[in-house]
Amino acid sequence: MTTPQHKIGSGFGATSTADDVLHGIDLSGKLAIVTGGYSGIGLAATRALTAAGAHVVVPARRRAAAEEALKDVDGAEVDELDLGDLASVRGFAERFLATGRTADIVITNAGIMACPETRVGPGWEAQFATNHLGHYALVNLLWPAIERGRGRVVSLSSVGHRRSPIRWDDVHFERGYDKWAAYGQAKTANVLFAVHLDALAKDAGVRAFAVHPGGILTPLQRHLTREEMIGEGWMDEQGNVLATFKTPEQGAATEVWAATSPRLAGMGGVYCEDCDIAEAATDPEARSGVRSYATDPGEAARLWALSAQLTGIDAFAR
Repeated sequence: MTTPQHKIGSGFGATSTADDVLHGIDLSGKLAIVTGGYSGIGLAATRALTAAGAHVVVPARRRAAAEEALKDVDGAEVDELDLGDLASVRGFAERFLATGRTADIVITNAGIMACPETRVGPGWEAQFATNHLGHYALVNLLWPAIERGRGRVVSLSSVGHRRSPIRWDDVHFERGYDKWAAYGQAKTANVLFAVHLDALAKDAGVRAFAVHPGGILTPLQRHLTREEMIGEGWMDEQGNVLATFKTPEQGAATEVWAATSPRLAGMGGVYCEDCDIAEAATDPEARSGVRSYATDPGEAARLWALSAQLTGIDAFAR
């Protein structure tokens, strides 16, 4: 089977920053929506995009924290959004659409990782609901503004997708919860979402990409104990960082590159890492590349149908 998952030689790499990939790109007059754009790599992405001239709308579950984090960022605007609450997602989308503005870039950056078993909405597993279903609903509800922009949607995934494909027989972990498998499933869903969105949206001039930002120590790790981080090889017994982590600015680079790079013109539906299209992973132990189950068009269409059924939302329904 052929795959579009091949490097294109972008000229950037793992140590490139968001400012590096935006050098020479003028985003004046463009509007970007960046969920979670007030913390970690999301904040770095917001800073870089605004510095390049974009106006960035940051929907935030913790509005006060977002306003504090972005108080010195000219061109950033904060609104409220809880991705685990469909009413909140719908409320944000309705407020944005009512302004009549165009969404040129949407980066679904927000997420949670390896949290204790939590249920949201009608009993949905929180990582699948927050990382995938909330963003699925958001993009579909914002589709009129995204379609006008004829731009790009970037879905934040992770190398963590290798931990689990979609568990079709128990998506919400009702028969025993494993926080890492749940995280892996949600990150696989983020890739499959981009694959099918791209297939549906490309005729309208909108392209979608999935992104692994790399390893970065951010508030995303807040649910992990020191013992767990030692077990993952991220730090030693004294708390010294062992793994080679990216800075937030380096971690934001791939999502910003996917959202803006002219090298990606005419492309879409691919998984990117280190500011390039990733290769397909053939080694099950590899910590780079993308697993075939995460880019399978049939799996992507099946997940889209399930997401539409669960949320009652589908901008592309015939």
